[in-house]
Amino acid sequence: MGEMSEVGRLVLLGAPLGNPADASARFREVLAAADVVAAEDTRRLTRLARDLDVTVPGRIVSYFEGNEERRTPELAEVLTAGYTVALVTDGGMPSVSDPGYRLVRAALDAGVPVTAAPGPSAVTTALALSGLPCDRFCFEGFLPRTPGTRRSRLRSLAAEDRTLVFFEAPHRIVGALADLAEAFGRDRPAALCRELTKTYEEVVRRPLGDLAEWAAAGDPRGEITLVVAGAPATPAVRPDDDTLRAAVAEREAAGLSRRDAITEVATAYGLRRREVYAVVHQ
Repeated sequence: MGEMSEVGRLVLLGAPLGNPADASARFREVLAAADVVAAEDTRRLTRLARDLDVTVPGRIVSYFEGNEERRTPELAEVLTAGYTVALVTDGGMPSVSDPGYRLVRAALDAGVPVTAAPGPSAVTTALALSGLPCDRFCFEGFLPRTPGTRRSRLRSLAAEDRTLVFFEAPHRIVGALADLAEAFGRDRPAALCRELTKTYEEVVRRPLGDLAEWAAAGDPRGEITLVVAGAPATPAVRPDDDTLRAAVAEREAAGLSRRDAITEVATAYGLRRREVYAVVHQ
């Protein structure tokens, strides 16, 4: 390792999802300057560095799900000793359904600065390609492995009105899509994004029921990101006239003026004020 400084630094590197050309100039700079590079797959990192024509002078260590808990204290010591550690996963940003959170937490707890060389993200790339609303979304990561737990999780998400993004393994995607169609309805729009930025990139946009049948017939392979439309807004049910009059009277009894009571009831039920006014003064 090179000369240490008074304060170390952890740099999270956004790695290409598949196409090496997506690596940023800063990604290359950090890779070529870090004292230690913690990689989810060291062989994959070595291959990427070769494709980028970048020499990695620092020590390369493995940092993946199997050794993350054990290796975090070791890397934290390197950081507190004043060295720079770069963290890189197989693709996308560390910590996002990939190793990284433990090391980020350990660095922050030790008072070590944490920064990032942002880069590709399967979540936002799939979201943008899906053709579904992107203004509000939630990322659910990988669904539970066991069918019963997965169905329970999906039932709890069925009413979520934001666009949903999931990661899924190819050997579980057929079952996951069948459960999604059952929990969310066969007509819910969705997009299956496979092998993003790679040679065989594919985005299939269909309702969940059709998508489940497509997957069952074709057995899709590779890294999969699934985007599902949020639950449609439920039309408000207009209460009957007696209910509206009672609601206004209740608010008047609580001290509101009739004008304010009518306005509040109209807002509560998504009605125009004039409509509630007409009912009250019939």
